[in-house]
Amino acid sequence: MEISLVWWIDLFVRLVYTSAGLRRHTVSIDAETTIRCWISSSLLPSSSAAGAVSKKKSPLVLVHGFGPRGAWQWRSQIRPLAAHFDLVVPDLIFFGGSTTSSTRRSEAFQAASVVGLLDALGVSPPRRAKVSLMGTSYGGFVVYHMARMMGPERVDRVVIASSDLLNGPDDTRAFLERAGGLESVDQVLLPRTTADLKRLLQLAVFLPPRFVPEFLLRDVLRNLFSDKIAEKLELIKGISISHKDEFQLTPLPQQVLIIWGEHDQIFLVDKAFQMQKHLGENARLEVLGKTGHTPQAEDPKKFNKIILNFLLGGPKSSF
Repeated sequence: MEISLVWWIDLFVRLVYTSAGLRRHTVSIDAETTIRCWISSSLLPSSSAAGAVSKKKSPLVLVHGFGPRGAWQWRSQIRPLAAHFDLVVPDLIFFGGSTTSSTRRSEAFQAASVVGLLDALGVSPPRRAKVSLMGTSYGGFVVYHMARMMGPERVDRVVIASSDLLNGPDDTRAFLERAGGLESVDQVLLPRTTADLKRLLQLAVFLPPRFVPEFLLRDVLRNLFSDKIAEKLELIKGISISHKDEFQLTPLPQQVLIIWGEHDQIFLVDKAFQMQKHLGENARLEVLGKTGHTPQAEDPKKFNKIILNFLLGGPKSSF
């Protein structure tokens, strides 16, 4: 019987979240859509005793991208962030335990679903303080839409990590060339073979492991990339960011932090500077050296220092 590395990482991540005071929770936001999430225990509907404590913390929503489980993607941020914020970490639709019978597949629909979750939890004004948002990669698309939907009355600050909101057809073609002349993005985002998974690692991480045993790669494929493939293909096809007749990037009224890995091979760092110009005077940019598409995992200490400085209202900084 093969050892399951995924099982052990799942156990470790659950311990990280629970030790930081988060609990698993499932919410039916309407007749079609159910969202599963990790939330600070003070946000649970049954948590009246923690009410006085929760009022001292502002809510922060963490939105994952494609790849491994959403909870994995923020594992290095949970403890430091939970010390300052009440956290909401949702599984996006068709990831983890979140599902819908709706036919809508755009990132705007994902955003509306997470907003529905916040409404169901009573997170954001008038019942609580303004909420801040942070998303990585595909999750950055989602939080941008959330910030526009909710407005400055409900959203305080926005962090967009490794997420090209200016991505267009030319960018996609260049990315597929960097990936080895592939035909479609799903061949990277939804690996089917161990060779596909190795390629994803090479593209996503600045310093990928030199060797990963085949049995571990098979374990990751079986447990992380085999679920809801057809629905995730529809999500990729439903992304509106690249369709300029459907989406135009405009400045947000909230304060925005763009954070990027210097050696990101999925969304090149040049796009971060272009995004900063498009988002206007409220946007600041931080580039992390020696990191790729996942700076929150590759250099969590520096990443956490930057986002906490921003989210807690510190002065602009450059690392």
